[in-house]
Amino acid sequence: MRLTPFYISIICLIFFTNISCVQAEILNIIYTGGVAGELEPCGCSLKTDVGGLARRSGYIEDNSKDLSPYILVDAGNFLGEDTPQGRLKAETMLRSLAAMSYDVVAVLENERGFPPDFLLDLLRRFRIPYISDLEGSKKSFSMMHGKIKINLSVDSEGFKEGELNILLAGTPISDIKSIKGWDIAILSSGDIIDEPQRVNGTVIVAGYPKGERLGILRLKINDQGDILDHENRWQPLGKDIKESEVIKEILKDYDSKVAKILRNEYKPAIEETYIGVSRCAKCHQPYFDSWKVTDHARAWNALERVGKSNDPECIRCHVVGFGEDGGFHRIETTPTLADVQCEACHGKGAEHIKGNYRMVREVNESICLGCHTEENSPDFDYSDYLKKVDHKEIWEE
Repeated sequence: MRLTPFYISIICLIFFTNISCVQAEILNIIYTGGVAGELEPCGCSLKTDVGGLARRSGYIEDNSKDLSPYILVDAGNFLGEDTPQGRLKAETMLRSLAAMSYDVVAVLENERGFPPDFLLDLLRRFRIPYISDLEGSKKSFSMMHGKIKINLSVDSEGFKEGELNILLAGTPISDIKSIKGWDIAILSSGDIIDEPQRVNGTVIVAGYPKGERLGILRLKINDQGDILDHENRWQPLGKDIKESEVIKEILKDYDSKVAKILRNEYKPAIEETYIGVSRCAKCHQPYFDSWKVTDHARAWNALERVGKSNDPECIRCHVVGFGEDGGFHRIETTPTLADVQCEACHGKGAEHIKGNYRMVREVNESICLGCHTEENSPDFDYSDYLKKVDHKEIWEE
């Protein structure tokens, strides 16, 4: 059949219309969630030396061109417990999120553990866009990114027609699968979702616990806000990632304020309950000599080496009796109780030297697990680790 100019024009119109229909914008959603107050990784093990705010920010800074266009979102549960140090962590966390220019953060269950006035004051002070079901707070946040209108919400009923709808939730994935109407759900429940799950048309991902990895969800979206394709990847935040100098300064300021908490919140006890390793050595010299060559005897130096000798959360497992009556207070006031000494395992020795010569406490695995947790000591095996500190051979001699 011969094509007349009329038919040719119709064919061209259909062809080019279809091309315009499949044209899509690219958008990267860089997301975190369930960080639970983790400002920087614990350096006790190479396996756990991952994550941290400085590396997160450093990666985004160094790769901003490749990541663009992107929005930066936290799905909530970014704080820990409401303690004096926890409040200082909250200030440091939000100050850091503001420095990274987060587009929006969700205030969820962990954050509700803090007094509302305290938390809202921080959010306003650092001018962080946030959504929450707290009284007086907005549950949804709208923004334009190129031609894409985005609706972010903590309200499961708050989706909007014709927009890219993103739900930020702290609920487990088992509870989120029943939702409908959402394009994306980003969770902060602590669930690890290696690959996005798509349920009822919703792409479900979850922030990596403690911020050990950075989630990057790459979307292809048409003009109507429909997701044509998606791909998720995890960016590990190991020691090879350059740290942001801005965030390092914020963390340095945090460390100096933590030192003040240590001086003001923790008071040395008048009553002596712990006696220190040098007094144990007077009667137990062979045990002292064998202890001296263990890592326990160098525990305090390990803290000083990484600049954490004023952090109560770290000190606890590197000294004797921190936070207890007669236990370690500060290196200036109780230097004889630094390091993981005899009494850290065997118990308080004050009564022992008064004439009660029985062993103060039988050592078992539960005592070790007080510090050798999965987070701090992922390779811990009681039988193997015990060989490194056991006095059994000396006792038998």
